[in-house]
Amino acid sequence: MTDQAKIETDFWDALDSDRTVMLSRDGQGAASPRPMTAIVEEKPGPIWFFTARDSELLDGMRDGDAALFTFADKGHTVFATVSGALTEADDRAVIDRLWNPFIAAWYDGKDDPKLALLRFDPKEAEIWDSGNSLVAGLKILLSSDPAESMSGRVAHARY
Repeated sequence: MTDQAKIETDFWDALDSDRTVMLSRDGQGAASPRPMTAIVEEKPGPIWFFTARDSELLDGMRDGDAALFTFADKGHTVFATVSGALTEADDRAVIDRLWNPFIAAWYDGKDDPKLALLRFDPKEAEIWDSGNSLVAGLKILLSSDPAESMSGRVAHARY
């Protein structure tokens, strides 16, 4: 596996494990970044988000609006910026398939009129894999050039 492919695989594994991203939307009434839980069934997507109908993400949204999310895993070893298209998905089968107790805690069931499902289709990603953050920190403390240690640890992906 090439370094680029490994970095990309590490990102998808980390996203599947940690799930919290900062999602924003461009277009009419653009929405500033907000924390959202990403649900990935297939790599590289689509990526699903449950939100409330009164969320700024939906305010003025048109299907296919440009969107972006940023991600940092809990260990601070994988970072990413992913751009793509955001669409409201009225797909009961997907809602049924993805429904879980964590989502249920926010809504009055799957038929709650406040419930909205968003589909994010990734187009491009820039992924940084910093490796072991403890080792990186030690290198900086020992006056090592951090840029040199990041060489070859950035992947650019198109979907």
